[in-house]
Amino acid sequence: VHVVESGGGLVQPGGSLRLSCAASGFTFSSYVVRWYRQALGKERELVAVIISTGGSTNYADSVKGRFTISRDNAKNTVYLQMNSLKPEDTAVYYCNAINHINGYNYWGQGTQVTVSS
Repeated sequence: VHVVESGGGLVQPGGSLRLSCAASGFTFSSYVVRWYRQALGKERELVAVIISTGGSTNYADSVKGRFTISRDNAKNTVYLQMNSLKPEDTAVYYCNAINHINGYNYWGQGTQVTVSS
């Protein structure tokens, strides 16, 4: 079982990044996927969630209108498109996949996003 985030990096304020969460070793299409982030010295924060079919999404108020979560179950991948980035978006971003029927829960290792001029 693998969950791997990618796409992080350094970007200037106002810029964009697209994070990817690639899964393997389990039936990804049966899992709800959440993006979390954790800034240095702060608690982990839920950023966005997408249901297994991709038909419903939800966002933290702090990113609503700027971030978009999507998924391609054929590629076992979830994306987080981040636009109009702000310095306060700086954090390690983690992908979490959970099946609420069997309780299996997988985390990636995280990808660093730094927004700075």
